[in-house]
Amino acid sequence: QVQFVESGGGLVQPGGSLRLSCAASGRISSAYTMAWYRQAPGKQREYLAAFTSGGSTNYADSVKGRFTISRDNDKNTVFLQMNSLKSEDTAVYYCNGRSIYNVNIYAGSWGQGTQVTVSS
Repeated sequence: QVQFVESGGGLVQPGGSLRLSCAASGRISSAYTMAWYRQAPGKQREYLAAFTSGGSTNYADSVKGRFTISRDNDKNTVFLQMNSLKSEDTAVYYCNGRSIYNVNIYAGSWGQGTQVTVSS
């Protein structure tokens, strides 16, 4: 099963930026596209951004215009550039492959995530 390792989190002031990375341990079937999620304390995991099967990108309204998903196929790595960060962006951030047929089916197990804390 594919495993994911997220990195790049940290403490940042409101309005600041961070770039997260997600490395996959193996090749992911074309039945999945890479996506980013986050989970804040006491809340359910929230979808943030993903590549579509056509190669374009999709974003949740909460991050649209502030976050950008990108990838380096040669390095099997996906990135999440986060700008204009707000305190409500504080969460543990995860990546996974998301099925193109059912968004609730994932390519692998969840990694440990990377903590992002937005605070002055």
